[in-house]
Amino acid sequence: MLTGTVPIPRESEDETSQVSVLLDAAGQADLSLPCRTNNPDLWFADTPTELEQAKDLCASCPIKAACLAAALTRREPWGVWGGEIFERGTVIAKKRPRGRPRKDATITLKETAA
Repeated sequence: MLTGTVPIPRESEDETSQVSVLLDAAGQADLSLPCRTNNPDLWFADTPTELEQAKDLCASCPIKAACLAAALTRREPWGVWGGEIFERGTVIAKKRPRGRPRKDATITLKETAA
């Protein structure tokens, strides 16, 4: 019976360290990063409105592209990263509000043609 251990390669470790270096450099250069100067809970909110607000704040971030690339590599389970909403490790366009959609919210093809 074998009792040795096998090291597990960590693909995201390099990407994570790159973002850490960027965040440290941004702090030293006195860059105001939206995720550091605003309420951090906004980036992990439950409501679509708050998540859209976080996305808007990310628009002017100097490390937005690096943040998004790192989040994609790590397959972040949720939150706003690099100006995109992540859910279950993938980017989604919008987060739906909790509960069932309204019945009258759907428009049929006949209604749009009229």
